[in-house]
Amino acid sequence: MGRVYATPEQLTAWIGQPAPADAERQLARASEDVDSALLTALYETDAAGMPTDPTVVQALADATCAQVEYWQESGDDGTGGMGRWGSVTLGPASLSGPRDAGGDPHEVDLGPRAHRALARAGLLPGVIW
Repeated sequence: MGRVYATPEQLTAWIGQPAPADAERQLARASEDVDSALLTALYETDAAGMPTDPTVVQALADATCAQVEYWQESGDDGTGGMGRWGSVTLGPASLSGPRDAGGDPHEVDLGPRAHRALARAGLLPGVIW
């Protein structure tokens, strides 16, 4: 398993209610999304690749919890399947085109609060002139 930036206890505090039964799975998937958003970010890590600066540690935990919260509010389960289709019918199977045909289908769908947590910590890549 990859790095996981938040605990079920942190998620409970973030969302203000008990964490879902599959919180550990969701936090692991959300941590993967956070990692994908930070591919070019620079910050100090330990030998396991975990951040060492307390500000960065907190930002990654906040972003991870915010990502799970985003999924809960949008009805997604962390697989990314929710945002792929504009319409789905299961019997007899029918799918319509992508919900958002304009973006890169491989780009991470990072929730707004997760994005802001990373941006506030200065972790999102900027433009180099």
